[in-house]
Amino acid sequence: MILVLGGTSDSLLICDYLNKMGVNYKVTVTTEYGKTLALQSTSNVLVGALDLQSMSHLILKDNVHTIIDATHPYAIEVSKTAIEVAKKTDTYYVRYERESLLEKVSYDKLYVVQSIQEACEAALSIGNRIFLSTGSKNLESFWKKLTNKTLIARVLPTSDVLKMCENIGFNADQIVAMKGPFSKVMNEATYSAYEIDLVITKESGQEGGFLEKIEACKSLDIPVVVIQRATLTYPYVVHHIEDILKR
Repeated sequence: MILVLGGTSDSLLICDYLNKMGVNYKVTVTTEYGKTLALQSTSNVLVGALDLQSMSHLILKDNVHTIIDATHPYAIEVSKTAIEVAKKTDTYYVRYERESLLEKVSYDKLYVVQSIQEACEAALSIGNRIFLSTGSKNLESFWKKLTNKTLIARVLPTSDVLKMCENIGFNADQIVAMKGPFSKVMNEATYSAYEIDLVITKESGQEGGFLEKIEACKSLDIPVVVIQRATLTYPYVVHHIEDILKR
């Protein structure tokens, strides 16, 4: 059995490749929305967050010999858990990591930071109408730290995410509920419509439409703050799905 730690578009592509190979695998996701997407590739989907104990139990119960970690680049706690479990259970671990595109960006109004705290500190002196393209998990942190700014959040159009935004304090005028990735033109239209003067995003890679976000900012002369990925030492990393299958 192969265990795919999923929840990303990358993991769906990996599932499709495994289907072609005809191998036995299970994919994990953390949300019902993620389950809906994963079910398009396989019926063997496990929903819920895995801690050290539950992941170890799953590996031993299902006789897992390989872990393919295709979680989001910023979900490092899950990756840390998987690496530790792999060592304890003598399971082969491979990380699929989206290639960084930062080196391909040339923009004099791009500010690279290492954390949400640093992103907020930069935002305090740069923008007033701030577009958050960082996902929904950390919106409350921005809300609490940027109290004197107008925040616009682009999030997935699911009921649980929208309810969370409302609970934090976002009103309907501050929520853009759409599923990406988005083109440069779409980003330009959105930034212009909301009169944005600063964008905060993550280094999400090609799959997350990272370059299209930056190009839209450049076109409109809008500063952009990029939260860089945390550095994690993986036992084995690949950047192309074909390389996973070769291993």
